[in-house]
Amino acid sequence: MRIGELSRRTGVPTRLLRYYEEQHLLQPERTGNGYRTYPDSAVAQVRQLRGLLDSGLTTEMIRALLPYLCGPGHLLPSPESVPPETAALLEEHIDRIQARIDCLARNRDRLTAYLAAVRPDDRRRA
Repeated sequence: MRIGELSRRTGVPTRLLRYYEEQHLLQPERTGNGYRTYPDSAVAQVRQLRGLLDSGLTTEMIRALLPYLCGPGHLLPSPESVPPETAALLEEHIDRIQARIDCLARNRDRLTAYLAAVRPDDRRRA
């Protein structure tokens, strides 16, 4: 499929798909006239990239992980072959995610308590 079709199927603008290519996160084939072509599997790959980016991973971190990702929850080759530096990047990122979750939970609890104080009839729960 061409880049426009990949964009339509994933909801990712073509400009961003080109950026992923520049960052070596996508590797399209090129036709004789220079058009990018992608296999059907690129749809899942772009969705996976979006998920990783949405979780806060940088393109540099994703590039380090891509050789080990076969799909969500699947590592290829075995987990033991992931370099310690890559594992350390993941651990640091997990810690940052957890810190954000903790902060959001504290803010939710404070807002819920505030709302309960100003609107005692509100039956909302956290």
